[in-house]
Amino acid sequence: MEKKDFLQITDFSTDELSKLFDLAAEIKKLTKEGQCPTPLAGKSFGCIFHKPSLRTRISFEVGISQLGGQSLYITKNEIDLGARETIEDAGRVLSRFLDGIVIRTFSHEDVEKLAEWSSVPVINALTDFTHPCQVISDLLTINEHLGSYEGKIITYLGDGNNMARSWINAARRLPIEVRIGTVAETHPGKLVEIAQSEGANVKVIHDPVAAVEGADVVYTDVWASMGEKDQAKSREEKLKAFQLNMELFKHAASEAIVMHCLPAERGREITHDVMECEQSVVFDQAENRLHAQKAILVTLAG
Repeated sequence: MEKKDFLQITDFSTDELSKLFDLAAEIKKLTKEGQCPTPLAGKSFGCIFHKPSLRTRISFEVGISQLGGQSLYITKNEIDLGARETIEDAGRVLSRFLDGIVIRTFSHEDVEKLAEWSSVPVINALTDFTHPCQVISDLLTINEHLGSYEGKIITYLGDGNNMARSWINAARRLPIEVRIGTVAETHPGKLVEIAQSEGANVKVIHDPVAAVEGADVVYTDVWASMGEKDQAKSREEKLKAFQLNMELFKHAASEAIVMHCLPAERGREITHDVMECEQSVVFDQAENRLHAQKAILVTLAG
């Protein structure tokens, strides 16, 4: 079987994504019943982490273990891609040892090159460009709480970062409306035009109330991601009108849910009362990283 990577949501077709969500739901059910399948028995996965991690590292390592495989945690000290040795060489060597590679790093181009030179599946566990595993778990969570993601309006508020771009990619494959509520200076870039040219229902809206009006999901993330904390103060000045607070949230649909990919800076991009309100599903999202990623691992491992 020809190997398949998961670097962006658009690496999967609409049909493949639908099957992935069904598989994730089934694996989650079996796991809760104490009957998680072990299709990765005898398989080893390298987990390369160049960025700090709570949810991503633990969910992948626990998921691989529950599926019967073993994981190896690899830091920049062991693999300084492109510095200690070339990405091309590292990819070919790792492919001789491992059955798959999970990588969380800065440069998306480095991950694309690693996938090009690896003969085993590569999973993007986050780059500065996109965070596809997070949105897969988010869509699983939307299915659980709203019945289906089909036809839903997802409003993302704040910085046009890797999470915003991941939602734009989701709209390129799925029948959802994605609104990015942000200012001109933090626009998510040319991916918006690419998605719109393909017929995706994507809008960038500079009025926070208009962005949230009637939304089924209101989503936010920190305004300054890892590696950008020096810009936190200036981003706060620009994006303060897009803070997810109760006054803004009341413009969403009556049954709307609140989402945040975590970690959250309470009182900045989201208020404490919104994080803890009855319609917040933030911690269900976090849990579903485990089950969604298990489905990704099983799918790519064949």
